[in-house]
Amino acid sequence: MAEHLTDPDEDVLDQDRIDAVLRAVEAGDSAAIDALLDPLHAADIADLLEQIGGPDRRALLRLWSHEIDGDILSEISDAIREEVIESLPRDVLAEAVRDLETDDVVDILEDLDAPQQGMILDALTDADRVAVEQAMAYPEYSAGRLMQRETVVAPDHWTVGEAIDFLRKSEHLPDQFYHVILVDPRMQPVGYATLGRILSSGREVRLRDIVEDSFRTVEATDPEADVAYIFNQYHLISCPVVDAGGRLVGVITIDDAMNVLDEEHEEDMLRLAGVGDEASVSDGAFETMKQRLPWLVVNLFTASLSAIVISRFEATISTIVILAALMPIVASTGGIAGTQSLAVAVRALATRDLTQANARRVVLRELGAGVLNGLSLALILGLAAWGIFGDWKLGLVLGMAMIVNQIVAALGGVLVPLTLERLKLDPALASGTFVTTLTDVMGFFAFLGLATVLLI
Repeated sequence: MAEHLTDPDEDVLDQDRIDAVLRAVEAGDSAAIDALLDPLHAADIADLLEQIGGPDRRALLRLWSHEIDGDILSEISDAIREEVIESLPRDVLAEAVRDLETDDVVDILEDLDAPQQGMILDALTDADRVAVEQAMAYPEYSAGRLMQRETVVAPDHWTVGEAIDFLRKSEHLPDQFYHVILVDPRMQPVGYATLGRILSSGREVRLRDIVEDSFRTVEATDPEADVAYIFNQYHLISCPVVDAGGRLVGVITIDDAMNVLDEEHEEDMLRLAGVGDEASVSDGAFETMKQRLPWLVVNLFTASLSAIVISRFEATISTIVILAALMPIVASTGGIAGTQSLAVAVRALATRDLTQANARRVVLRELGAGVLNGLSLALILGLAAWGIFGDWKLGLVLGMAMIVNQIVAALGGVLVPLTLERLKLDPALASGTFVTTLTDVMGFFAFLGLATVLLI
C-alpha cells in the first residue's frame, strides 16, 4: 500500500499519505500502515488520528495499536484521547504511559473519567504513581498540575566540575531540561544555571557565580494562567515550583507554559464565537449542536430587543419604506466595529496589557477612533444616499446614525469586557453577544429615531 505515496520516504503528513493510510486500513494491511506511519513525528500521527472519522480511527488502532507510545498519546487532542485510550490494549497503554514525564501523565489524566484514570495509574511504577497522585491533589489549572516532578538540582555550594560529574553519573535524568536548580540545605531554590553556562565554565567555577538573572519561582497553587504570563513576560525557559514553605516540588518548562497560552487563546476565540471552549473538528454533529445551541437561544432573546425597537417605529417605516432597506447598513457596520474593538480588548486583557491603570486611556482611544470612523463613514454614506435618493435629509439621518453607532460600538467593545473582568467573569464568554445586541439596538434606535424627527 505504501506505493500510493509520491515519496514514501517523505516524513510529512499530507493528503496523499492520509488517503494511503485509509486504503491500508480498509484492506487490513498492518505492514502497509507501519511503513506509512513509522517515518512520521508523533504530533503528525496524532493529527492523522484527529482528522479521520471515528470508525476509521478505531480500525486503525486495532491494526496499529502496538506502535502507540507515550509521545503520541500526549500529543492526541483531548477531544479523542479517551476514545483512543479505551481502544488500546492494557499492555500497550501501560508501556506508553511509563515513557512519559509526570506532567504529561497528569495532562492525560485530567480529561479522563475515573475508570480510565485508574487504568493509567495502575500502569505506573509505585514512585511515579505517588508523584502523579500528589500532582493531581493540587487545584485544577494550577502550577502543581502543570509541573513535572523530575528536576535536576545541586547544592548551591557546588562547583561546575562537581555538577558535571554528578550529571554524568546520574541514571535518572529528565529527557529534557534546561537548568540545574541550586538549592539550600532546606531544599529551597536559590537560583539556577543554564547547561550552556555550565559547559562553558571552568570546573573550579562555583555554580552560584554563573546563575541567571531571570531566576524566579512560582507556588504550586498559583493559577497556570499566571505562570504562562510570567514565562511570556520574562522570557523564561523553565521555572522552579515551590510549596507553601518555599521547598522545591517540581519545575515547569517553556513547552508546557506555551501550551497554556495556546489553550487560553483558543478558548477566547471559541467563546467569542459562541461555540464553547472545547469545540473540535473531531466532534460529532450532536456534540457540536450542544455546544452552539445555548448561545443561539440566548441570541434569540437578545435579537428580540432589536425587533422591539423596530416595532416602535412601524409608522415611520411604513411612511418611508426605503428606511427598511437602509437599516441593515447601520446595524452591520456597527456590529463589525464592535467586534474589532472587542477583539483588541479581550486580547489585551488576556495578555494583561489592558489593566485598571490604563483603562481610561484605552477607552478614550477607542472613543476617538469611533468618532473618526463614524465621521468618515457618515460622509461616505451621507453623500451616497443624497446622490442615489436625491434627499439630503435622508443622507443626514444616515450619517448621524452612523456616527452614533460607531461611538456605541467602540465604547461597547472595550467597556463590556472590562466590566465582565471587574465582575470576575471571563470577558470572552459573553462579550460578543452583549456588544452585538448593543450595536443593533442603538443603531436601529438612532437611525429610526432621527428619521422620525427629521423626515416626518
